[in-house]
Amino acid sequence: MTADIESAPSSTITKDTSQPARERWSSRPAFYFAAIGSAVGFGNVWRFPSLVYEYGGAAFFVPYILATLLVGLPVLVLEISLGQYYETGDVDVFGGIHRRLRGVGLSSIVCGLMLVTYYSMLIAWVLHAFFDTFSESSLWHEDPGTITTDQAMEYFNDSILGMSTVGEDMLPTRLVWANVGYSFMTWTIVFLCIAWGIQTTGRITYFTLGFPVLMLFIFLGRSVTLEGADYGIEKYLKADFGTLVDHPEVWPKAVSQTFFSLSLTFGIMTAYGSHCKRDEPAFVNSCVIAVSNFMYEFIAGFAVFATLGHLAQYQNVDISKLDISGFGLVFSSWPVILGMLPAGIHWIRLLFFMLFTLGIDSAFSFNEGFLIVLCDTALFKNVAKWKISAMITVMSFLFSLIYATDAGYYFFDLMDHYINFVMILVGAFECFSAGWIYNFEEQIDALGAPIVFTNMTATFGSVTLACILWFSLDNDSAVWAGFLAFFLFYGIGMAFTVYLMKKKIREESLGSWALRSMVYDLLFRNMMDLREDLSGVVGPLPIVWAVLVKFFIPPVLLVLFAMGCDAENADGTKVFGHYANLPTAPYQILGILTVVFALFLLFSSFVAPKLYEVFTKVDSPVPQKANPNTTLVMSPATVHSDDGTGIDDAVFRATSHEGVWPPQAAFGRA
Repeated sequence: MTADIESAPSSTITKDTSQPARERWSSRPAFYFAAIGSAVGFGNVWRFPSLVYEYGGAAFFVPYILATLLVGLPVLVLEISLGQYYETGDVDVFGGIHRRLRGVGLSSIVCGLMLVTYYSMLIAWVLHAFFDTFSESSLWHEDPGTITTDQAMEYFNDSILGMSTVGEDMLPTRLVWANVGYSFMTWTIVFLCIAWGIQTTGRITYFTLGFPVLMLFIFLGRSVTLEGADYGIEKYLKADFGTLVDHPEVWPKAVSQTFFSLSLTFGIMTAYGSHCKRDEPAFVNSCVIAVSNFMYEFIAGFAVFATLGHLAQYQNVDISKLDISGFGLVFSSWPVILGMLPAGIHWIRLLFFMLFTLGIDSAFSFNEGFLIVLCDTALFKNVAKWKISAMITVMSFLFSLIYATDAGYYFFDLMDHYINFVMILVGAFECFSAGWIYNFEEQIDALGAPIVFTNMTATFGSVTLACILWFSLDNDSAVWAGFLAFFLFYGIGMAFTVYLMKKKIREESLGSWALRSMVYDLLFRNMMDLREDLSGVVGPLPIVWAVLVKFFIPPVLLVLFAMGCDAENADGTKVFGHYANLPTAPYQILGILTVVFALFLLFSSFVAPKLYEVFTKVDSPVPQKANPNTTLVMSPATVHSDDGTGIDDAVFRATSHEGVWPPQAAFGRA
């Protein structure tokens, strides 16, 4: 593929103002507050501390920090950068990479919508618990200092969740109408937060993030002064590194916590990035978000374990005897501890209100991902944003009613487990799309399909074969057999790839320099082209980022997906399809269908891309390539740009030609 550059025309070109300028964040801090508010949620104050305790205390920091640096941060940079570059949501971002990849973006949007339906019910339960503290019939209306954690958990299950009517079959029998009402309240608030544009949303997050941060430091200051706090903090910081070897499931859990915590693979960060100015430093912004998120988690761990240490000493038990799981921590242990303080009922109310503000900005960010995708299409371009917001929130509210039944917790727990599989799949396909498919046609033009597909088969076929051996053999040789199969398959595949390249050199009478250049084009050129294209708009991106996105993250996530499928329950049955020993119908079927549906979206868009062309952005700043033999010809011109992006416009035209080798990528890159 070659690129010709025309001379600039003599006349001045004025920016087309027929389309309204894209709405931008009111300031960079507004973007930070929105993105960090989305990242910082319930998982920071209950899931992270419970994982730390379950997996060796501070030893869990090792897989978690590695997962953040090697997987989470690169994917965050990728999503924000692509959002800024294409100025749209996930669906047409990946459609911009290749028209057959819109299913990758759509699966991420659907992943976010599936998650927010149960996440919103969690917020509704928090609201229910908050308002219940004002009721005379509430457990907390008694002397909170005399309540035990068992009483608090029983009260939460029976009075808040309404689980007392669920039979031994674990099937739902009724709607808990109080939770329906609180769910409606939650979705009404979500609607009001997203209906009036991104600038309004950004201003709201000043409170919805600022208040939880303020309350965290207040809780931290109070908790570390409690008797026994030092015992809890010691448990938090004590490291048992043997746990990392004895419990290999800690690694996929660390990655899933990273994805949850940074709001990745849901279309959120892509959507938020699309409203940044196009020349915002995406890598710097991503680092600020990741570091801020980790610091909130780390500090929250001190507050949680300090209060747990106080409770353990008060009850004269080890911390291991306390319920540190998500629900147990937030709805029993933590409220009981706060109830022991002077004016304990008010501390409990502050806790629930903090949790509400902590969760609400995450909830409306999930809907932003889908909202922005719809608003950018021709079908909804001229529809008022509040109308689209109303449609999304009403639809989501109706889907969330399954969690408002008396068996709502079982559905919640099930979906929270299976959504991990969807996240890992989406993350793998996002990085595969960016690292392997970007400029894919140019690569085939240059090298030929046999060379390209042999390399791809060698890479992913070796990983797949290794996973089959690792997780199907039940003897001690499974690990060594898997690694041996991996290296043999990959070695043979790459040897055949080199043979094909040498054959091409002989047939086309190319010089000795050609092999080295072809190897570079095969392994590195498409991801370096992506890095160069993005860096020209969103600022410098490290080379190591591009290497991680292509070579490290996709195979690692595939291995983690296989590891999750191979995990077993205590009775030896596979967790996938038998999670928590819940009945097959409707629970396991519903969970498996979420994974199958995500795969359907991925592969259906690849086979029939026209099905999803409705999601095409109507005024993309990035010109689309018509076909593999198209040259994009750029005519630079003097342009009046009033959109504040700092990026001048240009005029493009397309001409068709035959592919040549060595290739030259679009816009004059050598």
